[in-house]
Amino acid sequence: MSEHTHVVALCGSQAENSVTRVAVEEALEAAAAAGASTELLDLRQWDLPTFDADDRDAGDAPAFRQRVREADAVLLGTPMYHGSYASPLKTALDYCGFDEFEDTTVGLLAVAGGSFPLPALAHLREVCRALEAWTLPTQVAVPDSHAAVEDGRLADEGIAERTATLGRELAAYANVSAYPDCPSAPAPAVGD
Repeated sequence: MSEHTHVVALCGSQAENSVTRVAVEEALEAAAAAGASTELLDLRQWDLPTFDADDRDAGDAPAFRQRVREADAVLLGTPMYHGSYASPLKTALDYCGFDEFEDTTVGLLAVAGGSFPLPALAHLREVCRALEAWTLPTQVAVPDSHAAVEDGRLADEGIAERTATLGRELAAYANVSAYPDCPSAPAPAVGD
C-alpha cells in the first residue's frame, strides 16, 4: 500500500435497506482501518442512463469515470439477480473502460437471497479480465440476505471477517497489477 492509497466501492444495489451496501461499507471500513482513504459510489446517486455507445458522456458519466479512474483499488458490490450481477452495476461498468480499470486492483462482493451468489462473482471476474484489471483472489459471497444483517452489521462472523479481509487486501494490494514477486524454487539439477 502506498502512502495515499484510495479505495472506491461501487454499490450496484438500488434497495433502501441493502445488504450489499452494508457489506460494501464494512469492507470500506476495513480498508480505512488499514490506512486507505475510501469512497462509496452509491449508484442510486448517479445519473447513469442505460448505456448508449453514441453518447458515452450521458448524465454523470464523465464525473463518474473520473472518480473511478482516481482510485488505486475498486470494490464492485452487487446483489445477484437471475444468476448474474445487477443492471445498475452493468451500466456503470459499460461507461468505464481500460482507462479506469487496466492494471487496477479490484475486489468482488455479491449478495443473494438464497444460496451463494457464485455466478454473479464469476461474471464480474470475467468483466474485470476483459478490462485487464487485477482481481483479488479473495471474494465475498453473502447468501441468505434476508438473515444476513442484524443491527446494521453483517450477522455471520465468518462472512464479516471475510468482508474485512477483502477490505484490508484492497488497501494492501492497491496499485498491484500482478502478483507480488515470490522467491522461486531453485532449478532442478539436470543429469549427473
